[in-house]
Amino acid sequence: MKWLLLCIPVGLSLAFYHADPVVVFLVSALAIIPLAQYLGDVTEDLASYLGSATGGLLIASMGTFPDLIIGIFALRHGLIDVVKASITGAIVGNILLGVGLAILLGTRRIKDGLTFDPNTTHFFGGLMLLAIMGLIIPAIFSFSTETEREISLEISIILITVYGLSVLFTFTQVISPQEDPEWKMESLQHPSKGNKASLTTASGLLLVLAVFLSIMSEVLTEVLEPAASTMGFSATFTGIFLLAPIGGAAELINAVRFARKNQLDVALATSIGSSIQTALLAAPLLVFGGLALGQPMNLLFGQFQVVAIILAVVAINNTLSVGSVRWMSGIKLIAIYLMLGVGFYYQP
Repeated sequence: MKWLLLCIPVGLSLAFYHADPVVVFLVSALAIIPLAQYLGDVTEDLASYLGSATGGLLIASMGTFPDLIIGIFALRHGLIDVVKASITGAIVGNILLGVGLAILLGTRRIKDGLTFDPNTTHFFGGLMLLAIMGLIIPAIFSFSTETEREISLEISIILITVYGLSVLFTFTQVISPQEDPEWKMESLQHPSKGNKASLTTASGLLLVLAVFLSIMSEVLTEVLEPAASTMGFSATFTGIFLLAPIGGAAELINAVRFARKNQLDVALATSIGSSIQTALLAAPLLVFGGLALGQPMNLLFGQFQVVAIILAVVAINNTLSVGSVRWMSGIKLIAIYLMLGVGFYYQP
């Protein structure tokens, strides 16, 4: 990861000298990946000083920060279709590609597969079904532009409220001080990390990483349209299969890492939880961001995008319907993701 940080000055230099948009796009994308990874690590360090409730909420909320920053800058450039596609891509990608790779790489050396708590997956599955409803209902009741905005704003308020309550439920039911009086926020630290940063250092690093993430997101979105046009990609395909994986790269890497350590429950929480954050938090916030920026952003997604999300949720619920999985289950999820990619690539 640290070597990819060299892409920051390289990307800024290429943008300053107006290099080929495709090259600027690729280098900027590579620069965002380590920034998102280190942002998550620093957030965990900072959260350990804030107590269980506040720290847990910070970790849960900051997980979607890279996607949100990229989406805001894309909205500033009027790339509304790309923003909606990136939301779809984040949801579908984490569910299918993230979980699929975690299962495949985590179970390939284990004959009997990996086990997990089905109660946790049922909880996540219920939240994802709720998120689907938040995308379907605006499409059903879309009569005019004004109606679409009003419905999207009101549904966004409901989705954010449910997200907040789900976080509260998670940290009062799953991580309970009564059940474990010695529990500390250190239990949420990444298993591969060493000593955590001090409070002052973590706060400063968080600010620096957020600034650089914003700068590189601005560079990325400025060249997004010409780069996509040069590569022959539509706005929808660009958002789903190029923009979304960039913001979610850290979650994907962490999910695979946890699964390889035989911690599939944590891997599933990382990938599926990220999809839930995108649907219940990032998407509504981008609707409000569009209102603030004067852009007609709403929750009215294309029919193919809604169908893709529904298929992804059905596939993951079917895969996790029992308490264990083997590597072939990961292959099936990845295959569905690739087939959706083929479909979106040829979509007019």
